[in-house]
Amino acid sequence: MSQDGKLTRQEKKRLLAIARQTINDLVHGRTPPRHDPELPGLALERGAFVSLHRRGNLRGCIGNFFSQGPLVNMVEEMAVAAASQDPRFPPVRPEELDELEVEISVLSPLREIDDVSEIQVGTHGIYIISPRGRGVLLPQVATQYGWDRETFLDQTCLKAGLQPGCWRDPDTRILIFSAEVFSESDLAEDQ
Repeated sequence: MSQDGKLTRQEKKRLLAIARQTINDLVHGRTPPRHDPELPGLALERGAFVSLHRRGNLRGCIGNFFSQGPLVNMVEEMAVAAASQDPRFPPVRPEELDELEVEISVLSPLREIDDVSEIQVGTHGIYIISPRGRGVLLPQVATQYGWDRETFLDQTCLKAGLQPGCWRDPDTRILIFSAEVFSESDLAEDQ
């Protein structure tokens, strides 16, 4: 772990390798091993999302804000879930493995806000909780689509199965978080 509290390049590479190995084992019918946190950053108790992309398109994304153990185990669990339990996609098949790119988002703790002007597009993700549904979008989603703050909020409402503008409802809670996001292509050896 670096001085600024961020994961080191070595820790990121190790987490990506573990996520990749876990997915490969799962898809080939082997029980993925549990890893010990051999590096300091892997021992943190942090939430995480694992996103899978195939040919530039989302292929699975599952995460959890709350961890009851080391980050390395959270990443293993979310890798399994992203590859086999995302209801938007069928489970990953062996012939897809070579085309998958793994991305990990390590989350900061959630913080509830009262004023949407606190949301910094590109820095914060949004978690909306309404009596009628809940939804989350990671910080990088707004950047990928070029959304402004209100569009990002509206899209998070839609992700929750609610109408755009639901975030204005006084019964809706808005929580924000930041994420340290890294992928296999970010950390390729030739860079």
